Amino acid sequence: MTAESSKVALVTGASRGIGLAIARALVGRGERVVITGRDKGSLDEAVAALGGPDHALGVPGKSHDAGHREEAVGQAMERFGRIDHLVNNVGTNPVFGSITDVDLDAARKIFEINVVSTLGWVQLVHKAWLAEHGGAIVNVSSVGGLGPALGIGMYGASKAAMIQMTQQMAHELAPSVRVNAVAPAVVKTRFAEALYVDHEEEVAAHYPLKRLGVPEDVGGAVAFLLSDEASWITGQTLVLDGGATLGRGLG
Repeated sequence: MTAESSKVALVTGASRGIGLAIARALVGRGERVVITGRDKGSLDEAVAALGGPDHALGVPGKSHDAGHREEAVGQAMERFGRIDHLVNNVGTNPVFGSITDVDLDAARKIFEINVVSTLGWVQLVHKAWLAEHGGAIVNVSSVGGLGPALGIGMYGASKAAMIQMTQQMAHELAPSVRVNAVAPAVVKTRFAEALYVDHEEEVAAHYPLKRLGVPEDVGGAVAFLLSDEASWITGQTLVLDGGATLGRGLG
């Protein structure tokens, strides 16, 4: 039995893509997971793929809905009695274009989902378990938060805010809670299809490793940051980009 095998993780936005890959990596080493997502049918399929109710619990809802957050944390505590790990994976980007033209309601939505809901999850899980027992948090940011993100400026700004918030949380919640982030480049998911579909080889050519990311690339990195092997790492953002930020552009 590993040190992680009795632990419980809450992973937001995990009915598919990166979130599901993270949940699968955690279940693979013996953790139980609570996953969230907007669509109940997709969540039910994800729970089945993760091994069923002994291993996973799905709680449908919108991440920026305070009632949903409270329900998910409450169900996690009722079913499993603890939440050692929190992964804030939910994100949205409903607009593309110049930041000077972005609709302000869309900008508010991006920050409400990507930033404010992340803070809401952390506050609830910290109160429910982490404050007394300790644990670890990983926020899923983006390389778009590391510098100008052409066409997706508000998304990039929100992901930059997540990186800063990760550092702030790491400082405030230490020493019992570690907080880190990951910043992926283009990962082959439905969310990112507009960035690579029909021209994947052209996009991948900008990456030194000559391929785009897959969800499992992120899942393994997040699982490591949550593990005891990363017990001396906090406040850091791990860039997962196939080398794309090594002066060759972001694809």
